[in-house]
Amino acid sequence: MTESGRSNEPVRRIPWPVPGVADPELLVTREWLVANGLGGYASGTIAGVVTRRYHGPLVAALGAPHGRTVMLSHIAEQVRIGGRKIEIGGRERTSDAPDAQGTGYLVEFRLEAGLPVWRYDVDGYLIEKRVFLPHLQNTVYVMYELCATPRGRQDGPAVHDGDADRIELLLRPSVNFRHQESPVSQPLGSPYQLHADRHNHEIALPGSGLPPLRLVLHGNVAAFVAKEKRIVNILYPVEESRGYQARGDLWSPGYFRLTLAPGAPATLIGSTESWPTIGGMTPMEALEAERSRRRRLLAQAVPEARDGIGAELVLAADQFIIAPVGRAEEEARARAAGDEVRTVIAGYHWFTDWGRDTMISLEGLTLATGRHVEAGYILRTFAHYVRDGLIPNMFPEREKEGLYHTADATLWFFHAISRYLKQSDDQLTLPLLFPTLKAIVAWHVRGTHFGIHVDPHDGLLTQGAAGYQLTWMDAKVDDWVVTPRRGKAVEINALWYNAIRLMQAWAAELGDSGAAGYGAQAEQIYASFNERFWYSAGGYLYDIVDCDRGGDDPKCRPNQVLSIALPHEVLARERWEPVMRTVGEQLATPVGLRSLAPGDPDFQARYYGDLRARDAAYHQGTVWGWLVGPYVDAWLKVYPDDQAGAWQAMEGFIPHLDEACIGSVSEVFDAAAPFTARGCIAQAWSVAELLRIWVELRSRGSLSGSPDLEMASSLPR
Repeated sequence: MTESGRSNEPVRRIPWPVPGVADPELLVTREWLVANGLGGYASGTIAGVVTRRYHGPLVAALGAPHGRTVMLSHIAEQVRIGGRKIEIGGRERTSDAPDAQGTGYLVEFRLEAGLPVWRYDVDGYLIEKRVFLPHLQNTVYVMYELCATPRGRQDGPAVHDGDADRIELLLRPSVNFRHQESPVSQPLGSPYQLHADRHNHEIALPGSGLPPLRLVLHGNVAAFVAKEKRIVNILYPVEESRGYQARGDLWSPGYFRLTLAPGAPATLIGSTESWPTIGGMTPMEALEAERSRRRRLLAQAVPEARDGIGAELVLAADQFIIAPVGRAEEEARARAAGDEVRTVIAGYHWFTDWGRDTMISLEGLTLATGRHVEAGYILRTFAHYVRDGLIPNMFPEREKEGLYHTADATLWFFHAISRYLKQSDDQLTLPLLFPTLKAIVAWHVRGTHFGIHVDPHDGLLTQGAAGYQLTWMDAKVDDWVVTPRRGKAVEINALWYNAIRLMQAWAAELGDSGAAGYGAQAEQIYASFNERFWYSAGGYLYDIVDCDRGGDDPKCRPNQVLSIALPHEVLARERWEPVMRTVGEQLATPVGLRSLAPGDPDFQARYYGDLRARDAAYHQGTVWGWLVGPYVDAWLKVYPDDQAGAWQAMEGFIPHLDEACIGSVSEVFDAAAPFTARGCIAQAWSVAELLRIWVELRSRGSLSGSPDLEMASSLPR
């Protein structure tokens, strides 16, 4: 559950063991994430067992050609008490140690203002571990504190004299420098080199071009024991379940040894930054700086998001807003104009920045959180990248140039700009961007890449090109485009109509002569949409009309909700209720909307297995969390007095905050109960849309006074 900590900062506690539950695998399937504002992060399981190729205390965001690189893979933690050696954190799973080790000493995991804390009880010694990353640094701090001893059990530090109040802590770091997407079976490469200068240590991989991993231990009676070790045949079970290489080796140069005493925390620092940067703050100063930054994030958020679940989502949202590394030209240009470069990581662990995800997420990530300045940075950054009427679909990892194969990201750009202008005092961005927006519309009318063009006969926007997936339903395996959706897609035309109505209003505001023309264009789109997309036999909207294979596609999908949800609704009002009734009956779940109705021949109930199996289900039933936002928007238009119904659409996300990535929202869920979380453990548009509608409902007063809304489920849901 979530509660208030210091200064009303949210605290989410997961006690362990949960009464009646003793399965340590529950701790292996729950994960944590801390990001550094560059795209780098630390992540792992609550148990400490490494299960993914992306897990590690430090995945550094490095410039091209390296990208995000696993620099510190694991830290084995051992306590020595009276001659006994006790593993407290999870060990790597190998043929010698196949199960989670050390979890028997865990008594609690919690997030304090989004930062993970573990509490272990080892024979009466209470040890707390916390992990944090300084903002905009590829540095991780792993801090250990002896909070109480058998002779002085109490909350907070317990200070006593004598050896009985001291224990020895051994920390063994292990590495295999590799890009985060490289298989775990990647060989260790040329021999690693260890360099030591008093208390400072560096692990280097000659010939790799990578910076060294710098390690330093701040602690009482600390020392490093050079005793290298190769840890072989480690199993990464999540990679195995996803059909990838699942066994690999790590190398350790030795271990740090220190005495842990009450009132004297010890911290292991791992970093790719320079030594002066690493030494610029003490560990406690670095921790307080990060806590202070998080307090400011909560203070600047809208009032409805400053406490409880809203505050947790504000802190989760912070993980996705980044200053991208390695785009020197872009940074120089932005700074020359008085801006900073900002973008949005679409999801952790494997997504980069995507145009569509960024524009859908912008309102929740930046406007609900009070980060209007950064919203402006993001919009102006993407405006610079417009090419032939399109914004980039994505920026591939380790590359500088974007890919443009998208038909909807550019239309979401218009929506994001409108939300920004409505909620900010910015008087300069619209005149600055308007010429670009006019050019975008002109390109769409006459036709641009990938078959994106307006049909002059009905004014509707059509799209499609062989081998490309241009809508948000974009699964592709090798040459197989799972949901090509070529033709006139329902949400594309809802977005197109919304964009043209926005252009009509903006042209009038700026005194542009094109306002009347945009108005006439919008009228044509509206008439054609309502004539062509209504599927009378089903009582809902076709997903695509004028398909490339001929005819219209009657698959019942959630895309039709946008014809009601967007500020300028393209669907005639008399058809709103039947559409929402069908969507509610066929597609709505407690954690978002199904991507295809059950009963369809292509429906898949589970998103699981290897890449081909997963992508076959990705948009064929799988539930998408972000769709709860448009669904609630549409619901409140159709049933403005039924705010309880809007709440029911999002209630499943509250217990979900105790699952998958603790305190965040997953990318997708299975299409059938129990709606198991799948895909990325933390997804930008899932968090953004949940936060946005949370703020909306709280602002209406519909979430006040209900204790259920501030409670999360127990761990073993």
